[in-house]
Amino acid sequence: MGIISWLVFGAIAGWIAGRIAGDNADQGWLGNIVVGIVGAVIGGFLYSLVTGDGFAFGWSIGSFLVAVVGALVLLAGLRLFRRLA
Repeated sequence: MGIISWLVFGAIAGWIAGRIAGDNADQGWLGNIVVGIVGAVIGGFLYSLVTGDGFAFGWSIGSFLVAVVGALVLLAGLRLFRRLA
């Protein structure tokens, strides 16, 4: 995927994760992109730990769900870090 596709994919995944977590208003569009892209990496890593398979990157429902779950994990970790700090 090209860089524009990663940005769009990250923005959508981060936006959905932010809506689910209730943090969407706090992060803005740039935050959505960062949370979505980093969430996709985290989600892919967690997926490979659970299944033992590598995860193919690309536009699919499976990769999108993995990205959203990873973004939710990231947002939960950030929320925990903020409480502790």
